[in-house]
Amino acid sequence: MSLDAFVAGLPKAELHLHIEGSLEPELMFELAQRNGVAIPYDSVEAVRAAYDFSNLQDFLDIYYAGAAVLLTRQDFEDLAFAYFQRAAADNVRHAEIFFDPQTHTDRGVPFAVVVEGLIAGMDRAKAELGVTSGLILSFLRHLSEDEAFATLEMAKPYLHHFIGVGLDSSEVGHPPSKFQRVFAAARELGLKLCAHAGEEGPPEYVREALDLLHIDRMDHGNRSMEDEALIARLAADQMTLTVCPLSNLKLCVVRDLKDHPVPEMLRRGLHVTLNSDDPSYFGGYVNANYIELAKAVGLTREQVVQLAKNSFEGSFLSDADKAARIAEVDAYAAAN
Repeated sequence: MSLDAFVAGLPKAELHLHIEGSLEPELMFELAQRNGVAIPYDSVEAVRAAYDFSNLQDFLDIYYAGAAVLLTRQDFEDLAFAYFQRAAADNVRHAEIFFDPQTHTDRGVPFAVVVEGLIAGMDRAKAELGVTSGLILSFLRHLSEDEAFATLEMAKPYLHHFIGVGLDSSEVGHPPSKFQRVFAAARELGLKLCAHAGEEGPPEYVREALDLLHIDRMDHGNRSMEDEALIARLAADQMTLTVCPLSNLKLCVVRDLKDHPVPEMLRRGLHVTLNSDDPSYFGGYVNANYIELAKAVGLTREQVVQLAKNSFEGSFLSDADKAARIAEVDAYAAAN
């Protein structure tokens, strides 16, 4: 069996997926038409051409423009279910997805509309596709901590729908320390804590996420590899890193996939997972991230299996569910 075919059938989880970043051009056009929203592109091809960006800010500009077509509960349900169909095709059995409520509430879409639509899509995915999932509320770090607190307050009636909070958007100039108090408040509410750190920001941002936010899981973390003490700490703590190879390539975090740090991360004992981040913008869902990285850096079958096991181990599933999912990975590897 080829490695591509092996990856295709391998059970896996996805832990770093922005649901707004799975909005494909076709669905963007469909929703724009349905809702009478004008968008600055006259064809699906024009949208795809606009996806030719080379840094995080250029990406975010088109990402926020695309989100403007999402207005109704049905829109958010359709967005979520479209992602889960692609995830199921990649044999993703569990996904923990981010959403950006401020992107929507700041343009007048009620918080309830967003959450209820996403949850409906998640429930449908479990019933129809057998894919389980959890929802993570992300704060936009280019906005203020006060605005993050306001969003957390809005979320309180819906807390039972969330497994955690995250921190995303423009990293440089917006260190984790800016959100120390709101993360403490989220922890008190019983939520798990994630934060993007060390994508474009320096290793010091990784340290702040660990020491000041007290995160349970780190999103990206690439630039940790610049700091020996940080590498040793992350390995000792078995902090899960949700790494996104095709995203890193598209945003020039790495110049070539051959230069990607995942092999060195594995060699140094870091708890790495592979994820798609914003797949409609970055050119591939989770299997493409496995396959393209494996080709570029020569991942072995054993390393691919370890990455899949890490994805379940690093999830916020119960210990019993983690063990059951990891047993599925072992059974698949043994049979193939």
